[in-house]
Amino acid sequence: MTSLSPARVRLALLALALGGFGIGATEFVAMGLLPELARDLLPQLAAADPEDANARVGWLISAYALGVVVGAPTIAAFSARFARKRLLLTLLIAFTVATLLSAMLPTFESVLAARFVAGLPHGAYFGIAALVAAELMGPGKRASGVALVLSGLTVANIVGVPLITLLGQVAGWRIAYLVVAAIFAATFLAVWAVVPFQAGDPAATLKRELRAFGRLQVWLALLVGAVGFGGFFAVYTYIAPVVTEVARLDQTAVPWVLVSAGVGMTVGNILGGRAADRSVLRTLFLCFGLFAVSLVLFVTTASTVLGLFVSVAAVSASASALSPAIQTRLMDVAGDSQTLAAAVNHASLNIGNSLGAWLGGLTIAAGLGYLSPGWIGLLLCVPGVLLAVLAVVLQRRSEAAGDIRLDEDAVLDRTLA
Repeated sequence: MTSLSPARVRLALLALALGGFGIGATEFVAMGLLPELARDLLPQLAAADPEDANARVGWLISAYALGVVVGAPTIAAFSARFARKRLLLTLLIAFTVATLLSAMLPTFESVLAARFVAGLPHGAYFGIAALVAAELMGPGKRASGVALVLSGLTVANIVGVPLITLLGQVAGWRIAYLVVAAIFAATFLAVWAVVPFQAGDPAATLKRELRAFGRLQVWLALLVGAVGFGGFFAVYTYIAPVVTEVARLDQTAVPWVLVSAGVGMTVGNILGGRAADRSVLRTLFLCFGLFAVSLVLFVTTASTVLGLFVSVAAVSASASALSPAIQTRLMDVAGDSQTLAAAVNHASLNIGNSLGAWLGGLTIAAGLGYLSPGWIGLLLCVPGVLLAVLAVVLQRRSEAAGDIRLDEDAVLDRTLA
């Protein structure tokens, strides 16, 4: 690994990020195409009650998220000893096939099942890719390496998701998913060509990986991610009807709002990675505060054009800044179970995805309007912050009892003193 040239390292990181680009597209493109999906898959309901149909189609997003929740710990726990490049290639094949099925199956129920299957490799891919990137980047830059892998997902929301959404509006949502499948096929070729071989962990066992779930701090970090990101997905899932029904813009404005979300995600991801390299826990508290403010901004201003664009960018930036911090925190507290820790972060975030989409759908179906998910997100910030505080309190008690402290938390202690 040390013999790799800087150019080869950059190409390998770009190949890994391209996978994140494809994942961002497959996960988020449905959010901009909810009305098209509803009209095609639930035509009778869409004609009778468009709000209920949009809320029902939101289950496709929840199904994908549940696939991530199931697949991330399962695949990671069983595959920690496998060669990482070979595992990445296998996961990319699974992404390609499942996305093709999503585009081709005829009924709502069958597409729902395909979206669940498409979510299975999500967490394992990001987890393994994060470990590969961390080794390529070298010591002291773990959060930055994680952010580089995640940059593909955030850039997808600037370029890929808006363009694919526009294509889906013009040519049909099934064509949009065929394009996403092509992105995964291209990523397979890129990873095969430029990502160097990395052996798995020969000492890894299922028992050792699962040991991470015996650590309370692991569970707290997972819950922080699930609750925190629930608020983001409650808003983002229903962004298309907010644009057309609340701000009263034409559907052609939806891709441009998605661009603003993507810009926010990219900026937040980069800044969050840099901040987490200094102090993970301080970054969590700061980002939760910014996230709460941005949600209030969304609810109170999204009915105006300027407020919509600004608030969506702010919500996306503050939420995305949380991700590198949560990922790094999990790797810090998971001990030897690094593969599982790197993967289950995405399971927790997609529990938030499923939770947010479901709760947001409930409030919309209850007639509270398309901005009501923003209040759901604000409510979810409260337990997210409380869980982070609990993690700090328990860690301080553990340190007082003589356990080894984490370097970044020493910074936090000085900050909070």
